[in-house]
Parts: sequence; C-alpha cells; structure tokens
Amino acid sequence: MRLRLVSLAAILAVVAPAAPVWALSPDSGSITAVAAQPQAAPLQGAPVADLVARVDIPWSRFQLDNGLTVIVHTDRKAPVVAVSVWYNVGSKDEPAGSTGFAHLFEHLMFGGSENSPTSHIQAMSAAGATGLNGTTWFDRTNYFQTVPTPALEQTLFLESDRMGYLLGQVGQEVLDLQRGVVQNEKRQRDNQPYGLSSYAQQEALFPVGHPYRHSTIGSMADLDAASLETVRNWFRDNYGPNNAVLVLSGDIDEATARVLTDRYFGAIPRGPVNVPAAADIPTLAAPVEEVLRDRVAQTRVSRAWVVPGMLDPDAVPLAVGASILGGLESSRLDNALVRGDQSASSVSAGAQAFHRLGFFNYSANVRPGGDVAAVAARMDAVLAELMANGPTQDEIDRVVTQFAARTIQGLEQVNGKASVLAEGQLYAGDPDFYRHELARYAAVTPAQVRDAMQRWLNRPVYSQIVEPGERAAYVEAAATPSGATPVPAAEIQRVARDPMPTIGDVPNLDFPTVQRASLSNGVEIVYARSTTVPVTRVAVEFDAGYAADRADALGVHSMMLTLMSEGTTTRDSNALAEAQERLGASVNVGASMDRTAASLTAVTTNLDPSLVLLSDMVRNPAFAPAEVERLRAQRLAGLANERTQPAAIAARALPPLMYGEASPYGRPFAGTGTPETISALTREDLIAEHAEWVRPDNARIFVVSDLPLSELTPRLERAFGDWRAPSTPRGTKVFPTDIPATTARIVLIDRPQSPQSIIYGGAVLDVSGTDDLLTLQAANTVLGTDFLSRINADLRETKGWSYGVRGSINTLQHRVPYIVNAPVQANRTGESIAALIAQYERFLGPDGVTAAERDRTVNGDTRGLAGGFETSGQILGALRSNALYGRPDNYQETLASRTRALTAADMDAAARATIDPSTFVWVVVGDASVVRPQLDALGLPVEVRPAQ
Repeated sequence: MRLRLVSLAAILAVVAPAAPVWALSPDSGSITAVAAQPQAAPLQGAPVADLVARVDIPWSRFQLDNGLTVIVHTDRKAPVVAVSVWYNVGSKDEPAGSTGFAHLFEHLMFGGSENSPTSHIQAMSAAGATGLNGTTWFDRTNYFQTVPTPALEQTLFLESDRMGYLLGQVGQEVLDLQRGVVQNEKRQRDNQPYGLSSYAQQEALFPVGHPYRHSTIGSMADLDAASLETVRNWFRDNYGPNNAVLVLSGDIDEATARVLTDRYFGAIPRGPVNVPAAADIPTLAAPVEEVLRDRVAQTRVSRAWVVPGMLDPDAVPLAVGASILGGLESSRLDNALVRGDQSASSVSAGAQAFHRLGFFNYSANVRPGGDVAAVAARMDAVLAELMANGPTQDEIDRVVTQFAARTIQGLEQVNGKASVLAEGQLYAGDPDFYRHELARYAAVTPAQVRDAMQRWLNRPVYSQIVEPGERAAYVEAAATPSGATPVPAAEIQRVARDPMPTIGDVPNLDFPTVQRASLSNGVEIVYARSTTVPVTRVAVEFDAGYAADRADALGVHSMMLTLMSEGTTTRDSNALAEAQERLGASVNVGASMDRTAASLTAVTTNLDPSLVLLSDMVRNPAFAPAEVERLRAQRLAGLANERTQPAAIAARALPPLMYGEASPYGRPFAGTGTPETISALTREDLIAEHAEWVRPDNARIFVVSDLPLSELTPRLERAFGDWRAPSTPRGTKVFPTDIPATTARIVLIDRPQSPQSIIYGGAVLDVSGTDDLLTLQAANTVLGTDFLSRINADLRETKGWSYGVRGSINTLQHRVPYIVNAPVQANRTGESIAALIAQYERFLGPDGVTAAERDRTVNGDTRGLAGGFETSGQILGALRSNALYGRPDNYQETLASRTRALTAADMDAAARATIDPSTFVWVVVGDASVVRPQLDALGLPVEVRPAQ
C-alpha cells in the first residue's frame, strides 16, 4: 500500500476540525476524548540543491585496442573492488524464434569457461565475492561481484576468460541443464498471482515483430528450440570486448586498472559490433481493453502506454508525474482511492524508462466486493485532473528530494556506483548521465510534467482487468525439447592462457569501534561511525516482535505497528508521508519474530527534523478510529491475497506444524495474523499493545552515522530523553521449554493449476540463537545455503528441476528452526522430496564435508567479510544482531580467525548432532491432482488441505 496525498484545501480543513478525536496519553496509556489538536507545522529539510550537490562519482575512462571500454572509480573506504561487466545486448536484440536467448546465455556464462572449467560461482565464492550475480533486461546483460582487493586479479582473469574463451566449455549437456533451470525460473514467476498479466500487456501494446514485444524470460517453445550452435552464435555475435563496458569501482586507481585490464582482456579479439535494435514508440489505433482471469483474491485494474525512453527529454517529467500519480506514499491515487473513498486496497503508478522506449503504468487493486467500473472511472478521473492542471511545485519538490536522497544512499556501495557509471556509458555514452538526469529532476517544472503527460497519455490506452477465476491452460515445455537433439558442431579450438593468478592474503575485517551512551531516561544508545556517505541510520528497537502476540490474538502486534505509521496526534497519515518526502527520509515501523523497531534512514543534513518525525511516530500514535477501520479492511484483503500466493501459503502452514500452536514461534513468521483476530480487534486493543511493548523501559537505540556520537547524543536526547514509561506493566514473552516432537510427514495444500510446486520442510533444532552457531552455520553452507550446496547442486545444477533450493538455519533468539525451501516443477515434486531426503541422509551419514568444500566455505566466509560490512545498513544490522544474540561488540572481528580454525570434522560433528531429516515435516503447495500420486509413492503419511 502507498500512503496518501490530500489537496491544500483538505490540509487546511483538518487544521482545526470541529469533531473530537481520541488521543493516547503518552504517560498513562489511557484513552481520553480530547479536542482534536491542530496539525503540526510541516517539517522542512535542506534545499534540493544542497542534496544534489552531494551526489558525485569521480571517474576516469580509457579503451583497450580491442574496443573494451573501461571506467575506473577510486574509493578507498574498504579493501574491496566491484567488478561490473555490462554487455550491449538484451532481449530486444533477439530475432524471431529466439526469445529468451539473452537470459539463457546469462545462465550459461556462470557454468565455467575454457581455462576455469569449474563454475564461475564456485570460483567467486571461494574468492570471497559478495553481491555476485548477473541479470538480463530488454537492453543489456550484466555480470557483477564485489571482491577483496587481493582477489581482483583472479576475478579479472575469470571475467576475461568467459568473455573471450567460453565456448569450449558450453556443450549439449550444459545447455540442456540450464534450459531446464531457466524454464523453472519461468514457472516460478508465472505461478504467482497476476504472473501472466505482463505477457498480455506487451503483446497488446506492441505489433508483431517489435523488439520489445516479447518478455525477457522468453517462451517455453523458443527455449525448447535453442540448439547448441544457435546459442554459440549468440555469444560470437554479441559478447566481444568492443560490445562491453567494464567498470572497476573501489580500492583501485586508473594506473593499476590500465595494467591489469590490458593483461587479462587485451588479447581478446574484437567481435561484431551490435547496434541495438531500432524500436519505435508504437501508438495503438484505438483503446484496447482485455479481461484476464487468474487465481487471485482481488480484481486489479491497470492502464498502460508505451512512452519515450531514458534519453528523451520527456523521460524525467513522465517519471515525476507517475510518482505524483501513484508512486509517492502521498500520491493522488492513494489519497483518492485508498484513503479517500477506500474503494481500493492498494494503488501504484510508475514510468519505467528503457533505452529505446519506456512504459507508463498505473493500477488499483479493487477492495473485495467493490465496484470495478467505479474504481476504474475514479482512477482515470484522478489522472485526467493531473494531466489537465499539472502538479503543484510542492509535489515536485517532494519527488525530487526523495530521488536525490535515495541517490545519495545508493553511493555507499562500490557496486552501486559501478552500475550507475556503466548504465550511463552503455546507453548515453556518458558515465555522468546520472548527474545530468539528477539535474533534470531538480529543474523540472509543473508545466513540463503536465505537457509531457498530455503529449503521451492522451493517446489510446491499453486497459487490463485481472479478476478472480480459473486461468487459461498453461503452455508447458516439451517433454523432449527439440534443441536437446545433438547436432554435429565444429570443435572449439581452445586457447591456452597463462595460469590463473592466485589470491593474496586478505586482511582481517576492521569493524567500526562500537560506542555507547545513555539518554536521561536511561535508554541506551549503541553507536558506530561510517563516513562513506552523509547518511544517518537509527533503529529504536523494542524487545517484542511478532512473538509478542498471544496465541489467541495473532496479528494484533503487526496491526499496531501499521497504525503507528498511519497518523500521530498532530500529523495525520498524509502529513507523515509528505514529511518523509520533504526530508528525503524513510521511517519504517516493523518487526521480526523477536524484535520490534522503528527505523529511520535520513540524509544527515536533514537529521534533526527527521528525528522529530521518528519520535512523533514512536511516541504519539493516534490510532484514529477511521484509520483503524481502513487498515482493518486492507489487512483482511492482504490476508486473502496471502491465500493465493504459493510461498505465503506454505510459510503460514509450516511454523505451527514444527513448534506447535502454543509456542510464540508457532505462528506464521510474517505476523499478519488471522481474519478472525483482525476482524475482532478494537482500538483499545491497539492502544494497550503499544503501551505494553513500545515504551522507553523496553527500548534500545542503535545508530550508524557520519556524525560523531558526541553530536548525535543531544539530538537523540531532544527526541526521546523526556519519554516516560506508562504505569501499566511491560510485556513479557514465555517460551515453553518442551516443543512437541515431530516425525516425517507431508501436508499437501491443494492449489489447482500450479505449474510448479512449493516445497517447505523443516524441524525445530535443539539449539538457540544465543548459542555459538558458527560451526553449524559453516556446515550448513555446504549442505543448504550456498549456491553450490549439496541440495541446490543436486536439484538445480544437476537435475534442473528447480530455479533454486535452500536449507536454512533461521536464527531466532530462542529455539531455532531448520527450514528447506524448494520450488520445483510440478511433475518432479515427489522425486524432489526423495532427492532432498537422500542428500540430507548422505551428508549427515557417510558423505560429510569434503576438504574442497571446507576450503571453499572457509575462504569464502573469511574473504567476504569486508564486502559483507561495506554499508552503514550492514553495520547497523550487525549491532542489532550482536545485542539480540548476546554477542560481544568485536564479534565480527573474531569471525575470520575462528572460521579459519574450523576442520571438516568439526563441521560434520556440528551438523550430525543437530540436524535430523527424519523429523522434518514437509509442506507442499501444488496441484493435488498432479502431485498427490507422486507423494503417496514416498511412503510418508500425506494429509491434504485446501488452499484457504
């Protein structure tokens, strides 16, 4: 949901309303009827120009003789370097019959190369890479990782080897495997509610043959038809150095970059030049309306146009207009449909700008039982008014401030800066494109926004309605793909290279010094300094969490937290949203199972007014009756939506099966509750919940900032120092000492028409989050969490039945669960559970951690520490987790030495003493007509439940 924008007249109208409102006395926690207080004066932040001036990414650029463009950005804050390679080819460049090839090839690029036949992920994991991935979109394919400086040369060797010397490693077996993985990725996306709607939108907006008409994931039929030689030719045509941009960002300078890039990339020959496919901006001949049916809980109404791309002068005005329409938390659609007449439970709008063109969309999820036609008419009227009269300057200022603040925050990661520079170079030929775009945001006027919207949104529109019902038949992959038939292909002549460089010694992590202070009311401050960007992060944390809910009142805590963001005694929900936008700040109130927190991220320039806002939301929630009713309806709609989402269905079912319903952990970890509780709760329940848990004698404040603690403490004192606890008792949580034993069984939740099954499995371990779990976690890296883990290597990288499988130790404060998450193609559901059980039994029996697995895990975990604590957000998370689990302040600095001391025997012993697959309860969400026979063959008890 997004929050609301009200007109100036509406704001003035609520300054002095005549009717009394209910307010919470912050000291007593009592409910009193008082005359409504005037809205607080708007909080003002620094001028936008001050924020824009802080955005700067210095760079240098050169080109190798083979045409490879190299951009270098020096940032010595940590001994890490981001290596980001962007290829000038995407799905829009795919010819007819080859949809999905760009993305399929992205997968093939991770399978190893001629001089490094192990997978790229395996090599990079051992090197300590963080943020390792690759992505494909309409216009480009990119590959990126952040590595410790001593691993840079090896990383450049590996990137150059897959750029210049890949094809000898791509054979029919590799192609067939990754074809299956990609098709499972497609099933996983398509299996979501509304998962098929984007295909219909693209096919309606674009004529046949247009480069942007097909999805990046491609069609099952074209993926089936991908032959080895066709795929190899894709590489030859598109992956030459002269079609790529390499960005090195971090602990490196231009002189070093010149030497290293010439050493590793210089010998790669030029390839063909890819001229990005020309793509006009089509206009529909007449409006098009399409009605789809899907297994959804709410009808969604959406509108879409094709508009200009990112280099067009209208791109920024359209983006600003979309934010004002439905992107801001105070958007006009929110104000009209969500907070206003409450005919929709959520709305959205956005302008996605690509290289050649863009999309302008807006949509509304109709409140259950609502009038779809009336909602459609109302949302269209909101757009029409904005197009006719344009936005206000205040609306534009809020959009621009928010955009600038988020840009500043994005400069903290070296890979974030690398992506910004690469995108500008690839599309505009200018790494400073981000700077010009930001200047256009700062200069945009209401007239420009109005004119751009009139120019492009007065054309015929594509309208889509997705309503609850049965889906059309799903188009599956062929049992035997035509492309899997071996066809004689020329032998690849391998090119010998010098040996791959080794990795030098990686220094131990230098974690920031932790300092402490106290407010006058006794609230402790835990602080660390980070000066990379002028940003401050604050978390006011409470010992509560979703485990604070009573077993007969699930969802009360999360509803209380939601209402805290929806109005205080002097700022209504719209005023809170507008204040965050004016300040470029983000205040989020949320919880994990064990802790509740109100978190602030702010540009330090605007810290003082941002703390005023944070304090107001924490201390003075209004719990206005009208807001309670509005949020109640939205939560009930959200719970209905959860019952249509495969992963959410499984996640709701598993915890009580593991813990028993009496445990504070024996409820869905999302904390959203049940329809019965949400329907019955009262405003008094919410006020009591706040008084019980959100109070200074239950609080601790964590801060990471570029400011010193001596400057922060007085500011926090002004915001929270005079806060006093209510007279009512503080809340307590009781965890039973005994948890019911579980045995292997299957709960099948029937979700018809599911092309994929979601498998969750797990049990409660006999350890707690406050125990020393380092050895167990290292063992489970080999077994369940690493990309190369036993279970993922089997189901994804060997069998090709899943897009990704993971088995995790969920580190709760008390008894922790082990949870397996495995989305698999429907016709392999039973075999997948059998394979998972077999992998666990082998690993915990005779086939434990190998020497190679131990070394890869230890190297990856120790070398990646600097990249794992690169940002202020990561540092803040470490401070909070250390407090939760009772760890010392220097815990992160001890990790390297303790991890290096691990042996394979240590890891085996920890896993065998703790994990027992014979106690796993399995939850399967899938089509029972397809899945039940497979599960019956496993010999485990099977219980079938409906998806409700």
